[in-house]
Amino acid sequence: MSTTTGVATASSAATTNSSTAKPSPPTTTARPTADAHTTAPTTASAHSDAAPRTGTAALKSTGRAPGWPLRFAVLSLVWGFSFLFIKVGTQGFAPLQVTLGRVAFGALVLLIVVVLKRERLPRSRRIWAHLTVAAFFLNALPFSLFAYSELTIPSTLAGICNATSPLWGMALSVIALAEDRPSRRRVAGLGLGFLGVLTVLGAWQGFAGTDLTGTAMALGASLSYAIGWIYVRRTLAGAPHSHLSMSSAQLLLAATQLAVVTPVFTTAPAGYPVIPLLAVIALGVLGTGLAFLIQYGLVAEIGPTTAQMVTYFIPVIATAAGVALLHEQLSWNTPVGALVVLAGAALTQSKPRPSTPTLPRPGSTTG
Repeated sequence: MSTTTGVATASSAATTNSSTAKPSPPTTTARPTADAHTTAPTTASAHSDAAPRTGTAALKSTGRAPGWPLRFAVLSLVWGFSFLFIKVGTQGFAPLQVTLGRVAFGALVLLIVVVLKRERLPRSRRIWAHLTVAAFFLNALPFSLFAYSELTIPSTLAGICNATSPLWGMALSVIALAEDRPSRRRVAGLGLGFLGVLTVLGAWQGFAGTDLTGTAMALGASLSYAIGWIYVRRTLAGAPHSHLSMSSAQLLLAATQLAVVTPVFTTAPAGYPVIPLLAVIALGVLGTGLAFLIQYGLVAEIGPTTAQMVTYFIPVIATAAGVALLHEQLSWNTPVGALVVLAGAALTQSKPRPSTPTLPRPGSTTG
């Protein structure tokens, strides 16, 4: 998912992560994919629900090792399957409990790596204060909204809603970031993307068969990622800590927030059914913790532009997983609308080719 943990990087945070579902790792130099909602961490985007969805200095490409396409594919699968894991998890636990388990297991993975690498968490109170806000908008809130949304909508639809994060990011960056001026191409992409959303929802038939509350929650989760990315870009760009350190602190804060809220709004589960429990563990360990580590390596190796392309594979995998494994129904407008959403999102991230000056023909004069 957009991004899993997901503090976005300064260069593309506002426009591009799950976490996804995606998923996205927090950085301040290149936005994660959505995590499924990740975290999405850098490209987070995304669990994007990804998606997935805080670091500091810009990452420098170190050359492309032969194995990066395999890791790219693994990241796409992990964030794409995050929506399925959420759906299965909510069959045995309350949505907030699923989210708490997700961020707790994800934070545990990152903290283990922090210890093994002998890194330190941030010490500055200012950074912890900003990370608290980032943890809410990039983890606690969107992860919870996706979990609640999947009580009433298919995981396929949640995965497609996650793909709207770049659209929200572009729309908000125009308002919040003075340096981001929309080009005609990006405005067209924004319009095309939201036309795709209307197609997915079947607007011409009065949204029949679509739970509007659940869909609004999933779209709200994607909007939350965009708000979080912009906040991080404005407050944490250039922070003197590693991406791993910042992401670990952010997930730890998200787990703390959910640990306080969850007992207030839920009761202790009567039991711990095996399949939903395994889904929650996989969602945290793979879709949040491991996904960030993979994406962090990809951004460093192949650069944020290529790494963030994982965003466009998440809804495809989420849809395939939901149909094949959960037997969710799929009408024609869902995949068609999803393609339109992805086309619009891609257009908002594209840059026009620089125009080449016309050279004077031989014999001509320039007065």
